[in-house]
Amino acid sequence: MPLGQQVAFDSLEPPDDLVHQAPDLGEVAADRRDLRPQSVLKGVAEPRREARFELRRSDGERLDLFACTFEGGVDGGGLNPPRGRAVDPFLRALDRFCVHGAAGYRAGRMDLEELDYELPPELIAQEPAARRDESRLLVYERSSGAVRHRRFSELPLELGGELVVVNDTRVVPARIPIASPRGEVLLLERVGGEEWIGLARPTRRLKAGRRYGPVELIEHLGEGRWRLRLQGEPSGVTPLPPYITAPLADPERYQTVYAREAGSAAAPTAGLHFTEELLSRVDVERVTLHVGLDTFRPVTEARLEEHVIHGERYEVSAAAWERIRAAERVLAVGTTTVRTLETLARDEPLSGRTELFIVPGFEFRRVDALLTNFHLPRSTLLALVMAFAGIDETRRLYAVAVEERYRFYSFGDAMLIL
Repeated sequence: MPLGQQVAFDSLEPPDDLVHQAPDLGEVAADRRDLRPQSVLKGVAEPRREARFELRRSDGERLDLFACTFEGGVDGGGLNPPRGRAVDPFLRALDRFCVHGAAGYRAGRMDLEELDYELPPELIAQEPAARRDESRLLVYERSSGAVRHRRFSELPLELGGELVVVNDTRVVPARIPIASPRGEVLLLERVGGEEWIGLARPTRRLKAGRRYGPVELIEHLGEGRWRLRLQGEPSGVTPLPPYITAPLADPERYQTVYAREAGSAAAPTAGLHFTEELLSRVDVERVTLHVGLDTFRPVTEARLEEHVIHGERYEVSAAAWERIRAAERVLAVGTTTVRTLETLARDEPLSGRTELFIVPGFEFRRVDALLTNFHLPRSTLLALVMAFAGIDETRRLYAVAVEERYRFYSFGDAMLIL
């Protein structure tokens, strides 16, 4: 068939053994015309993102529909119409259940090198923006591949009625110095009464049963982790990531404005950009996950699936989960919020520990959009973003962020994935 010839196809039922089907459900013209052979020409233009739609038949069989690079579009503007325009219910359902899948997912099998990327050291933010919502916001639409650059204060302009779910955990002053041997204890998680799990160093010179200042070490759990007893409430200093070398003038800038439930060893940093005024402009619901070792421990195994998750505590009220469960679309603020929501979406109790490890190939059941910071290489957080946006797309977005001089990590800028 000559390249460029227009051919009309009759409507056919897909065969039972269909696995891949070329037309993009969001781009083929409504009259089934304008279906042209795709030209394979190098050096002309970069092909558009290949989206994957996963459908499940009533008998449980999975149908994977891969999108091609057609120019036409469904009447109504596709899955992400301009803000403020009504969305067809079918397209909204299709967006929720289908657009999460992306070509290249490998069901958790992933080499560690795929979590690497180059970052100029000067792009590591050493201090927060002068005003929380003055940070930059990279916006990415998965359905179209479009990228926009905004200020975080413009976030409401990018939303279309999503329920914004935040993690209201509060960072404890968990970094406690010890004098002899000179070192420190980092509290990770309270396990009951005065007992905690924490990291202590220098581990080889510390002994179980000994008291070091307000800390009594009870049992070494491996990898520098100890079960310990703390005298009184935590009264150390706010723990900052090791890549932040400048002192923090105001410790509250490492807390979100909605922080309420103390218990974290690190801040859910995607929420650091919100101000009270900005919160008043969106529909907000709260969950709690206390950030512990698993959120910031780097991956060291050669393959991602060999990494072990120790688990973190979460709690969600029944009323909050009912709102979240019933919401048409949910925007999760931060990777910790994603883990909480996707844990509950798998019929887990409203409070407990989650060991959910989200990697490429993961099926998202409740999160429709993600707001997140830019994460360290070789981290489980970056793997989660790749699971949501796609491996190649995440790499492309990070390259764009570097080229556009976005600020990275805890005090850096943010990315909105729609």
